[in-house]
Amino acid sequence: MSWFTTFVRPKINALIRKKEIPDNLWHQCTQCEQMVFHKDLVSYQYVCRHCNHHMRIPVKMRLETLFDQGNYEKISVPSVPLDPLKFKDSKKYPDRLKAARVDTSEEDAIIVAEGTIGGYPVVIAAFDFSFIGGSMGMAVGEGLVRGAERATELKAAYITIPSSGGARMQEGILSLMQMPRSIIAVEHVKEAGLPYIPILTNPTTGGVAASFAMLGDIAIAEPGAIIGFTGARVLQETIRHALPPGFQSAEFQFEHGMVDMVTPRPEIRKKLIDILGVLMGKRG
Repeated sequence: MSWFTTFVRPKINALIRKKEIPDNLWHQCTQCEQMVFHKDLVSYQYVCRHCNHHMRIPVKMRLETLFDQGNYEKISVPSVPLDPLKFKDSKKYPDRLKAARVDTSEEDAIIVAEGTIGGYPVVIAAFDFSFIGGSMGMAVGEGLVRGAERATELKAAYITIPSSGGARMQEGILSLMQMPRSIIAVEHVKEAGLPYIPILTNPTTGGVAASFAMLGDIAIAEPGAIIGFTGARVLQETIRHALPPGFQSAEFQFEHGMVDMVTPRPEIRKKLIDILGVLMGKRG
């Protein structure tokens, strides 16, 4: 081979060859379908700059945006039986759990963490929708109860961030039992004179909406979040009556008194600091 073939041509090709673009450099907004640069997406906390649509944010990133300096400590959640009902549909339940754990690197659909927001002690229980739709099973129930217990121990505010389709069908009645358990846990926080603040994200539905999610001292919702017990189609077929457009949106719920405020995601941390300053006074 000549010197030109072995040395010069590869150099020229390297200069003119189109560089490969990483797959995650751009993201498409699920609402307006515009392309959003990844750095902008992270900077704006997964809110589209074109249409203000609030896309699903990774749960760990959400925690980092709320806690002071992004620092927090995870609270361990008691373990629960793996497959108490031996449930199987198109897949065995243990196989679904295993796949979700590999995908998310978490044990279940909730992360419980403690830290400070604006200097005020806080415990947050945040749902991970990517783990079987954020469904509430026994592990999630244990997480909600443990979070409430820890908030009481620390004399801290308790914040929940649901993002869930409701109860986990693979755990049947054991999943539904987490509804009253979560309500009792929230009541213990309130009896201790501590603030309880849910941040309702998309979606907050099913047994989650019918239990702890709607019991806040002050309820904050993200713009456009779907909040309600059951789907619009099922509800309309049940009552046989036309439903108002967007009746399950956060904005509709705010207009009808079901939530106290609709706050854009990048402003939620500051809003929490203001609320905690009023409700906790000198405890910060």
